[in-house]
Amino acid sequence: MSAFTSCPLAFRFAYLDRLPEPPSPAASKGTLVHRALEQLLDRPASQRTLANALADLDAARTELAGHPEFELLDLEEDEWRTFHADAEQLVRRYFELEDPTTVHPVGLELKLEATVGDTRLRGIIDRLDYDAASGGFVVTDYKTGSVPSEAFENSRLAGVHVYALLVERTFGIRPAKVQLYYLSKPEAIIATSSEQKITGVERKATALWNAIARACARDDFRPSPGRLCDWCTFKPYCPAHGGEPALAAELRGPGTVIETELPLVSA
Repeated sequence: MSAFTSCPLAFRFAYLDRLPEPPSPAASKGTLVHRALEQLLDRPASQRTLANALADLDAARTELAGHPEFELLDLEEDEWRTFHADAEQLVRRYFELEDPTTVHPVGLELKLEATVGDTRLRGIIDRLDYDAASGGFVVTDYKTGSVPSEAFENSRLAGVHVYALLVERTFGIRPAKVQLYYLSKPEAIIATSSEQKITGVERKATALWNAIARACARDDFRPSPGRLCDWCTFKPYCPAHGGEPALAAELRGPGTVIETELPLVSA
């Protein structure tokens, strides 16, 4: 949902054309930290210590070492040291946000899906808890990037409100609250999950699905240039930056046939 909103052309490349993208250190670091915290919260409450969290980080590092997301990272030795030091720092800062021995997870990396109108929504929730104090479910999402400014808080919360909708449709109970844990600072952004917000998610999902369907029917996926362009794999192929979208097929590697946009006319 956020990909199409951010840039329809990048959405097409990634989700319709399914062009490969090289792994990024930031995304791979996030995967590593998420896996470590998943293992930590899967332990009995009394074992959720910092020492065990760091052991889980080491185990996650070993487990993921052969995965393409890590194996294909092009990092020098000193860059790898920084990568792992940063990951450790993020795990340590998690303990500044909450005491994990008080958390009651009912789902970790929980895959849910639900139908909203003609749209099938799917999502993977980092953590679904039961919180006796608030009397209900709590959706928690870990973030390893920078904390957004106040102007962008609502847009970042949109994702966890989607998760709240999935929880309500699956279990028949609306979560009491949703929260984003920004481990880099660390800082928590917490919001209630109201009927108004759930209804807003339903309307947005339906509107986005309709917009995607129209874009597919017309083959009209326009770029949306912005501050994230410099981190986009597809920037060299974007017409907003002088690129040719048809050439993006070369990302598939050797043997790719790149089709011309003009029809071939035979005499």
